[in-house]
Amino acid sequence: MTSPAPGPSPASGTPPTLLVLDAEPLPRLGRLTGRARVEHADESTLAKRLPHADVLLVWDFTSHAVRHAWPGEGPRPRWVHTASAGVDHLMCQELTDSETVVTNARGIFDQPIAEYVAAMVLAMAKDLPRTLDFQRARQWQHREGQRVAGTRACVVGSGPIGRTIARTLKALDVTTALVGRVPRTGIHGPDDLDRLMSRADWVIAAAPLTEQTQGMFDLRRFGVMQPSARFINVGRGQLVVEEALAEALDKRWIAGAALDVFEHEPLTPDSPLWQLPGLIVSPHMSGDTIGWRDELGRQFVELYERWEAGRPLLNVVDKQRGYVPGR
Repeated sequence: MTSPAPGPSPASGTPPTLLVLDAEPLPRLGRLTGRARVEHADESTLAKRLPHADVLLVWDFTSHAVRHAWPGEGPRPRWVHTASAGVDHLMCQELTDSETVVTNARGIFDQPIAEYVAAMVLAMAKDLPRTLDFQRARQWQHREGQRVAGTRACVVGSGPIGRTIARTLKALDVTTALVGRVPRTGIHGPDDLDRLMSRADWVIAAAPLTEQTQGMFDLRRFGVMQPSARFINVGRGQLVVEEALAEALDKRWIAGAALDVFEHEPLTPDSPLWQLPGLIVSPHMSGDTIGWRDELGRQFVELYERWEAGRPLLNVVDKQRGYVPGR
């Protein structure tokens, strides 16, 4: 999606102010030297600096500081970019209602997350976690693995990440159904979700967090799944009612799960999720591959150059829906 860019005023004579909500390591913005006055903020200083910024780069995409700092007196940046696919961490009603354009890092994480999902499918089908446990125990324990080819997957979320997951699973000869917000060619609507989940060997959550998707995977939904099915979440932690997933695994309603995102992060050492039977836990890393921060920085610089030239921005978020609309 593109949008007319609220670019800099050529009459001002001074470079626009680019405010960065910092996280380590800092983004590489050398290409913008002399073209942007770069300032930095953290959670404690963001509210004070917001009125003086033309552009806000949310480099610390784990922070909720924007949501808390945005309401208040004074002007606000004309453009906010977050170095993440999701935008739920920064949206508030005041930002939603404003004329500020919000963009995200759509396109950076699609293939890495799809590869992670494929890895989890193969790991669970071939019982790799227990193989490693037996190796550490020096125990020879022969088992039979599951054939992945010919199984069925239901991917919930029809954006670029969900579509890339579907393509990657199809390469493994997995029959894949995509579920989106509305039905259209090649994509099922929400009314088909229960039916598709009941037939799936793999249910993959890759949806954005919205009012409609929060808590959508609850006790009833896990009860719909086959006892041999597995669940994978690479969307948002709040898509899942974690207590319901814990009950489903404890009672063997489903065969296993893999979670890369959680309701509260980081997962605390005393969380019961660590010990759930059949659950693989990873620390929100499915999209993070070597060099990913440099990719995020380059993407933002390219967007800034479009904004600077008065060209339409890419990856513009529909602030009411909470994601970038697509096909």
